Amino acid sequence: MSDFDTIDYFTDPSLVPDPHPYFDHLRSKCPVVREPHYGVLAVTGYEEAATVLKDSDTFSSCIAVAGPFPPLPFTPEGDDITGQIAAHRSQMPMFEHMVTMDPPDHTNARSLLNRLLTPSRLKENEDFMWRLADEVLDDIISRDPVGRCEFLSAYAKPFSLLVIADMLGVPEADHEEFRTVLGAPRPGANVGSLDHSDLVGANPLEWLDEKFIGYLEDRRKEPRDDVLTALATAKYPDGSTPPVIEVVRSATFLFAAGQETTTKLLSASLRVLGDHPDIQERLRRDRSRIPIFVEEALRMDAPVKSQFRLAKKNTRVGDMDVPAGTTMMVCPGAVNRDPSRFEHPHEFDLDRKNVREHIAFGRGVHSCPGGPLARVEGRVSIERILDRMGDIAIDEELHGPPGARRYNYEPTFILRGLTDLNITFTPVR
Repeated sequence: MSDFDTIDYFTDPSLVPDPHPYFDHLRSKCPVVREPHYGVLAVTGYEEAATVLKDSDTFSSCIAVAGPFPPLPFTPEGDDITGQIAAHRSQMPMFEHMVTMDPPDHTNARSLLNRLLTPSRLKENEDFMWRLADEVLDDIISRDPVGRCEFLSAYAKPFSLLVIADMLGVPEADHEEFRTVLGAPRPGANVGSLDHSDLVGANPLEWLDEKFIGYLEDRRKEPRDDVLTALATAKYPDGSTPPVIEVVRSATFLFAAGQETTTKLLSASLRVLGDHPDIQERLRRDRSRIPIFVEEALRMDAPVKSQFRLAKKNTRVGDMDVPAGTTMMVCPGAVNRDPSRFEHPHEFDLDRKNVREHIAFGRGVHSCPGGPLARVEGRVSIERILDRMGDIAIDEELHGPPGARRYNYEPTFILRGLTDLNITFTPVR
């Protein structure tokens, strides 16, 4: 049994399959507690996490993608290090992307997506999802009419990739290229790796950046009646026109983050259906419970396991003094199972009244802009999967029997997601 008082959360693979006993141990000591190896303050309490995530004046997102790695490019000095962060920001990982920005830069970057994430555009994208879900399921059933598949590669990854491609207006003629290139292993795929060999690539979005630069430069020269033109002609709140690369970076980060989030949500959801036949049967009888099912799947297995903020000023969170320059690690997986907020937090409950209070998509200005999209992807996918796959079960040859399952998760301290999920089912044509 691991010694949770000395274990290194950032390197120990024993915490990857199930980090929740470790999170529970931290919370039992204090909802804000210092991790012993890197001086990071781990936040496992719901109220304390909300405080940190909502307060962008006090907590910077400049270290969002890698936490304490690499170390800060400066030594924090004084009670307020806002100026030091600004002076050294370009030396921090992925400083050019929205996820690491603070207002007002973040406000400008996010505003570029407002032209895209509109109710009418979301509705058009949902119509595409229904068609796509059937196409992907047709392909699965035709390739294995007996009813077996590895769900991530067969459904979750291609579906989530092509949905976000459609949302961003990628021409359908290019969809197969996106599926081929982005379906292969690529730099940045192991962000937050436990061996620290690939904590974050120099630019894991390079291929996407190049593609979208071409799209948007073309649309600025020759506008069309399409989504890419809406992105290309988007302006900042002050009416100024942003450089193409800044629009591209907002779009491509949404692409990468949206794909990863939905893949993890869908695979976690199918694991629940396979491990809990009673829940599967209840959803088959009452499809109106599917939206709650999606929310509870997000609460139980948030795609982001830990996210980071840097204290800009001396402050206090809960009962803990937080000096300027302190790395804060908010743990959504822990927060979403805080018993002070969620009754019986380790149980999957289709009748949970406050399930939408989970923070799987964050809080504050950095709440996930693709959250509404992921929710619809989950709802549409579960609906059509239940229609087309009967008797969904976990493949016992590959994952073991009930009570002794063997699941593999991505070996990172940032993300929470299965690497594979093998299922059996009765095909419904």
